[in-house]
Amino acid sequence: MNHISIWRSVVLVLAIAPLAYYIVAIAACVRFFRRERRKMLPNFRPPVSLLKPVHGVDFGTYENFASFCRQNYPEYEVLFCVNDLSDPAVPFIQKVTSDFPQIPIRLLSGAESVGTNRKVNNLALLAKEARYEILVQTDADVRVGPDFLREVAAPFANPATGVASCFYRGIVEADLRAEIEAIGAVTDLLAGAMVADWKEGVTFALGAAVATTKTWLAKIGGYEALADYLADDYEIGNRIYKAGAHVLLSREPVWTMYPAQTWRGFWSHQVRWARTTRLVRPISYFGMVITHGLAWAVAVAFCAPNVQIAATYLFAYLVLRLSLAWTAGVWGLGDELVKRKLWLVPIRDAIHFAVWIAAFSSNRVHWSGKDYKITKGKMLPLS
Repeated sequence: MNHISIWRSVVLVLAIAPLAYYIVAIAACVRFFRRERRKMLPNFRPPVSLLKPVHGVDFGTYENFASFCRQNYPEYEVLFCVNDLSDPAVPFIQKVTSDFPQIPIRLLSGAESVGTNRKVNNLALLAKEARYEILVQTDADVRVGPDFLREVAAPFANPATGVASCFYRGIVEADLRAEIEAIGAVTDLLAGAMVADWKEGVTFALGAAVATTKTWLAKIGGYEALADYLADDYEIGNRIYKAGAHVLLSREPVWTMYPAQTWRGFWSHQVRWARTTRLVRPISYFGMVITHGLAWAVAVAFCAPNVQIAATYLFAYLVLRLSLAWTAGVWGLGDELVKRKLWLVPIRDAIHFAVWIAAFSSNRVHWSGKDYKITKGKMLPLS
């Protein structure tokens, strides 16, 4: 009986950790957005090269591409790169080129294979062809507002700035799995990045949209040095940080597309993301155990000495977790999906705990139609 009581007490104490984390994350979000909303942008608008490695299309491809041609910005170019000219994205690129003749747009292909990550191979070619010092890379499924370039270029008025990356909201097809994935990215990823920004500083980049300079990129060996890594966004931020630069989170969010998918595709995608995080930052990933408030509330329900204590933990989880989701997603980013579907957050948390466990099962990922083994962050193709 004493043995059981000890374990019961341990669970009850540890279950407080995610509740404390939610409080810290809420405070971090409020701190970040209040600070950023008071900030005035410097009058710094140098020419910018937008780099867009592209593979395939989705339900928003044309509007995604066109959003980069509607910038309130004096001088910039847009460079696309596909693996080959048969890619289905090519007609969309040709259409935006025709629809926006005032914007310098170029289409490249046939990038040299300098590593296993084909996206980074394309980025290496794009960077070589770019005319300007400031480089802004964005994924093919990203959509931006008209002030995007003003916001991400402004921090480079300080030469010590090496990277600025953006949070993202979702544009979602009518599909439960897509909605769950989008809500998780906004209410969990954002919160973790805010806490990191507050407690230790940002040492990574968020991959949807990353701005840097040719000068800082050259100090880490260019994109070529990242071409064997799966988490190229983490690597570019972390390496430039280690080279002595400031790495920042921009207040300007972007949108990413979340298409309808099967349950198998949804699970595979979630596990790949989680496994990538575990293999790149193993200590941090293990430490995420304290962020799984629903799992701890369920554990308390099994060992609490009475129903009142179990109900208190569950109630505290719901109040604090939903408050964090609202603060980050609705108040911070203005995400309409989170506003309409806040009730999906506990469902997402239940699934994500299973994903977190599943990510420990292997060092392999399936990405872009191929299987890889990940060793020290590097991708090793499997037959």
